[in-house]
This record gives sequence, C-alpha cells and structure tokens, in this order.
Amino acid sequence: MNDTQEGTIVNKIKQSKKLVTIDLQQYFDNTPIQELDLKDFLFEELILKEKEFRESLESHNWEQYKDSYLAVYCSSDAIISKWAYMLVAQYAVPFCEDIFQGNKPDVVDELYRRQLNEIDWEKYKDKFVILKGCSDKKKPVPESAYLYATKKLVPHVQKLMYGEACSNVPVYRK
Repeated sequence: MNDTQEGTIVNKIKQSKKLVTIDLQQYFDNTPIQELDLKDFLFEELILKEKEFRESLESHNWEQYKDSYLAVYCSSDAIISKWAYMLVAQYAVPFCEDIFQGNKPDVVDELYRRQLNEIDWEKYKDKFVILKGCSDKKKPVPESAYLYATKKLVPHVQKLMYGEACSNVPVYRK
C-alpha cells in the first residue's frame, strides 16, 4: 500500500499505536501561587525577634491567600528558626489551599511532582513515548518535571524521545 489514500497523505507516525505523546503541560495546576517573604517580618529584615515576629504575623492579612498556594521563603541571609515556619503555617493554613517552603518555582516543581506521582506509568510499557517539548508560557513546565517523568518512564518504555513526532531528540532506547 502506498502512503496516500484517495489523494491525501497518511501520517504513519500518528497512526502508530505504539507512539504516545505526553504533554506535561496538561498537569499544570492553575491555582494561583503567592509568595510570603519572611524578611518583611524580621527586625531590620535580618533578625528574628520572637515577640515582634509573632505580633507581625498576628496583624498580617492572611485572607489575601484565600484559594491560593502559599510559598514561604526568606530572601535575606537571616537565620530562620524552624518554629518560625510553624507559626506562619498556623496562620496561613485556614486560608490557603496549601503551604510550601520555598519560592514560586519550588512550588511549581512540587505540584508537578505530585501530579506525576498519580500517573500509572505501567500503561506506557513497551511504547514509544515523546515528552512534548513546546509549552505555553502561561503554563510553564519546569526542567524538573521532564527529569521526574523520565525517571518514571524509563523502566517501562521501549523508547523515550523529547520534542514532537516530526522532530524529536532520542533520549532512551531499551
């Protein structure tokens, strides 16, 4: 049989039942991520004084984090005790969807990891898999998601590639 049917070109790559494209962008969580920099609660943005820290937390507007993820970090070189993060969590938990230590990119990494942990990777057994390379800037796929997905896919797939079906980079072959 030739590669055309009734004058149209047949894409054999797309018809292959062994070839699967995974768009990691589909696992992007659209929940807003807000950041809380602890330096703003410190004396001279550097020293953690318990009494003042507690007072600042108590007067902070926690409702602003409603229906959002909260990324908690400190951008100064201050030494932050573990109990300080615990106090922040105490105030934030009733309002935010979830709370994370780190900045926005750290939260995005963790959210992807959570989503990718829910996948039954066994369904890709002996398949040729392409991890789609292009993504919408509004739904960024971090490098860590590609790393993690590769780790999960390698034990199952026959071949793993990056990019698009028409132009891909081979990554792994069993």
